[in-house]
Amino acid sequence: MICYISLGSNLDDPPTQLQTALDKINNDPQLQLLNTSGFYRSKALTLVDAPPQNDYVNAAAMLETALSAQQLLQKLNKIERSQGRQRKQKWAARTLDLDVLLYGELQIQTENLVIPHLQIKYRNFVIHPLFEIAGTIDIPGLGDLAALAEKTSWDGLQKMQVPLSE
Repeated sequence: MICYISLGSNLDDPPTQLQTALDKINNDPQLQLLNTSGFYRSKALTLVDAPPQNDYVNAAAMLETALSAQQLLQKLNKIERSQGRQRKQKWAARTLDLDVLLYGELQIQTENLVIPHLQIKYRNFVIHPLFEIAGTIDIPGLGDLAALAEKTSWDGLQKMQVPLSE
């Protein structure tokens, strides 16, 4: 199954956190990393009255896997934990955030997994990196990614010049 994930970090050297996660994905025999966007800097989304946070570094990746969507989510959560992710508060700063955005053309809704990701159309730090690697796809229930990207603002989002390891 072809699937797309988003990656984000705003703690402990975010570009390195993302590259380490991509390396772990690439070295996992159950996952095949097919494509990766560049890295993008974005302003942190925070809850009202929450303390300010560092900017995030975000990216998107295209994978192929025989794992179910739920198994993929579990594997991504394990990678997050291996890189120090702690889930203490909603929208808190984090070393790593890995979200399943799309899983084939399926629409999935379970207690802990909604695909396409619920907030995908509202997040420029997801739409623009995803468009970079998958511009011609349709998002189930939302339509053409290219049209969505065209309507999505770049406010607070900047593509980074980050040297990626081979």
